[in-house]
Amino acid sequence: MVPNDCKPDLKHVKKVYSCDLTTLVKAHNSKRPMVVDMCIQEIESRDGEKADISVNVYEDINIITGALKLYFRDLPIPLITYDAYPRFMEAANADCVCVCRVLEITDPDKRLEAHHEALKLLPPAHCETLCYLMAHLKRVTQNEKDNLMNAENLGIVFGPTLMRAPDLDAMTALNDIRYQRQVVETLIKNEDILF
Repeated sequence: MVPNDCKPDLKHVKKVYSCDLTTLVKAHNSKRPMVVDMCIQEIESRDGEKADISVNVYEDINIITGALKLYFRDLPIPLITYDAYPRFMEAANADCVCVCRVLEITDPDKRLEAHHEALKLLPPAHCETLCYLMAHLKRVTQNEKDNLMNAENLGIVFGPTLMRAPDLDAMTALNDIRYQRQVVETLIKNEDILF
C-alpha cells in the first residue's frame, strides 16, 4: 500500500486506469481521482435528459457508467482496501442471521457502528472517493422508479467491483459476493450517517 505521506512526481504517473488511487490523488493534489469526478458529474448532468430517449444518449450514459466501473475494477488496491476487507465482511456477516455463528448483531445501531469502524481503516483518498461515490449512488436510488436501480441492485453491481479479498479460492469468492452486496447496500442506504 502507498503511504499517506507519499509525494509522487506527476511526470512518473503516466496513466489513470490501473494506477494506485492514493498515488494518483497525491500526484494531482486532489481529494479523489478526476476520472471519478468527471464520470459522476456527466452521469448526473444527463438526469434532465429523461425526455430524450434517443439511442445515442442511452448508449453514451452506459459508456460513462462502464468507464467508471472499469476504473474501480482496475485499481490495483480496491477502493475498499485489502486491509479493510475483513472488517467490512464481518460487518456484513453481522447483518445476516447465521445459525452457525455465535455472534449476531441484530441492533441496527451496532451494525452501523461496525461499518463505521471498518470505514476508519480506509486511507483518506479511498474514504473520500467512497463517500463521493456512495452519495452519487444514493441519488441514483432516488430515481428508482425510472432507472430500476435500488440500493440492493447497486450493491449487486458495485459490490464485487469495489471490494475483493487478495487471496480467495473461487468458492469463497463466490460466497463473498452476497456480503459484498450487503456492504455496498448498507453504505448507500446510510451514506448520510456513515460519512
